[in-house]
Amino acid sequence: MITPEQEQWILSKAYVPEHIVSLMTIISKGEAFLLSGYLFYVGDTWGILVGYPLGSEFSPETFSMIFKDVTSRCPRHSWSIIAPHLPAEILYSCVEKQSDIYYTLSFEDFDSKETLRRTAEKASSQLTIEVTRAMASEHEAITKEFIDREQPISLIQEFYNAMPGYVLHSETALVLNARDFNGRLSAFYVLDLAAHDFATYVVGCHSKERYVPHASDMLFFEMVNIARESGKGYVNLGLGVNSGIRRFKEKWGGKPTIPYEFCRYQSGITGVHTMIVKLLARP
Repeated sequence: MITPEQEQWILSKAYVPEHIVSLMTIISKGEAFLLSGYLFYVGDTWGILVGYPLGSEFSPETFSMIFKDVTSRCPRHSWSIIAPHLPAEILYSCVEKQSDIYYTLSFEDFDSKETLRRTAEKASSQLTIEVTRAMASEHEAITKEFIDREQPISLIQEFYNAMPGYVLHSETALVLNARDFNGRLSAFYVLDLAAHDFATYVVGCHSKERYVPHASDMLFFEMVNIARESGKGYVNLGLGVNSGIRRFKEKWGGKPTIPYEFCRYQSGITGVHTMIVKLLARP
């Protein structure tokens, strides 16, 4: 278990969303631990090993030793392993593998998108933005509409449904609401400001029944402004996931910056890390 002092040190060195202890522990209901600059999270039958070292450069040799140490502590657990590069000896033992890349957005690149910014600003003729620290039944209704429409896998559904509880218990989460002039919720974003250097896009959702053009762009614009006003250096937009999500991030100036590899070690139910990562990346 990590101490409050360790958590503050972690947040001062964080550069991927999985370094945000409160985000990971509230959603997963696991416990966080720190070993030689590496974070890992443990639940009843699962574990998540974050192979992005804090305060040092990534070394495949060092990470292999950390992997053996951490997984030997809970030998009956199933492990989700992420790192910028997974050594061959780890990949060989995995039953599921995938790769992606984290996108980040600098304020300089955002500022260069003048046409998009004007488009987002035009949405203010039909929408108002509200910033809160709570979610209500109207958010649940839009979430249900999204789930019924898109039919995401069960883990993603669980992640969306966990958002009200996460926001309620997080001291650093913000909910950005786009409302029409009748006060009806059209779309929302969840943003986390825990990391010292960056803001993290957590999740977003819009209504087709109450659709207003460019509501997502307007929320994106507001998210970046909040990040800047909060003293952050950039926004972490999560993983690329698919071509549609990549296009949305790239059109605003997001760039692929941090390599990502994932594997699942041992059989059993994990999914917690995959659920969090995929949803952090969704525009």
